[in-house]
Amino acid sequence: MSETRRPDGPEPDDTDAVAPWPPATVAVDLDTPFAPDPPTVPPRTARRAQQRRRRLVALVIAGAVALVFVLGAAWFAFQLYLPFVGGGSESVTVEVQEGWGTQQTGAALDAQGVIGSELAFRIWARVTGASFQAGTYTFGENIGVVDALDILEAGPNGAAAAQPRLLLPPGLTLGQIADRVGQLPGHDRDAFLQVASSGVVRSRYQPEGVTSLEGLTWPDTYFVSDTQTDQQILEMIVREFDERADALGLAVPGASGLTPYEAIVSASLIQGEAGGSDQPTVSGVIVNRLRRGMPLQIDATLCYAKGGCPPVPSNADKQIDSPYNTYRVNGLPPTPILTVTDSALRAALAPASHSYLYYVAGDDGVTRFAETFAGHEENIRRYGVSGE
Repeated sequence: MSETRRPDGPEPDDTDAVAPWPPATVAVDLDTPFAPDPPTVPPRTARRAQQRRRRLVALVIAGAVALVFVLGAAWFAFQLYLPFVGGGSESVTVEVQEGWGTQQTGAALDAQGVIGSELAFRIWARVTGASFQAGTYTFGENIGVVDALDILEAGPNGAAAAQPRLLLPPGLTLGQIADRVGQLPGHDRDAFLQVASSGVVRSRYQPEGVTSLEGLTWPDTYFVSDTQTDQQILEMIVREFDERADALGLAVPGASGLTPYEAIVSASLIQGEAGGSDQPTVSGVIVNRLRRGMPLQIDATLCYAKGGCPPVPSNADKQIDSPYNTYRVNGLPPTPILTVTDSALRAALAPASHSYLYYVAGDDGVTRFAETFAGHEENIRRYGVSGE
């Protein structure tokens, strides 16, 4: 009988794995078909699938945002005109109190069924720059925001006949406004100026330490009741300025790099120097000169320094010892020099981008701009200017 022996070699260590001997046999069923391993998804295909899922999610989110925007816009448009609701046959009388702004007025109109949303009223009033006076107004029911504001801007019941008007066109100084207030029954020019300088009425755009309200009132036509005091008139025209400035985004830093108050000062210079499409270009000249440390040399500041124009400033006026004389003093004047319009404020906030440093209004009424002093002198020679 033969023996099965291990092959010659060293004894295995206890720690080594010992393979069985003889090797185990593996039974193979040749009748069973071979099944290959399942195919793996290539990495690129997986990434594409993941990207498609992400795009789908992004589309769903964008669609949801768009839907919210569309629904919000539809709601707002509905509140403006209240279609399908229609104005009721009943009249609604609303008393707008002194000192009320758009929030209080909108809430009163909403509560009495004139409009459907105080929020829509406030938004539309800010977008359109609407303004209105205190007094008694008559509305229809459910007339919507647009018609309600039209009625408010037309003035209180009987306002044209019963209340004197205070007409304040753009470009007035505080002294010129006081002249007009002084012409109202029961009011006095000097008393109005005393209130204006007392500090009891302030604009939210008036920096700490600035006591003057020059340029911080809004040009408009105001109805003044017999019972309104000088302080209430001043509060009314300053509040109107603040609301208009808010609507224009004055509190948000603009491209000019100026503070809100500096932008108002710049706007007053623009208002005094140019109109219409020239205003952004003149604003750009002001910014360019400020950045280079050049004196502004603006004639409108001479008019303010000498107490008004005409006559147009002369070469002698350029020697006036005043912080408002921008021929002698670098930088902006300490305060605005007159009241401004929306367009002048917009120009101050968004000056045109160019390299001009000079401009001159020719005798033909056209303003010419130049990058160099030589070009400026050529414009003066060719087109002429009034004055010296």
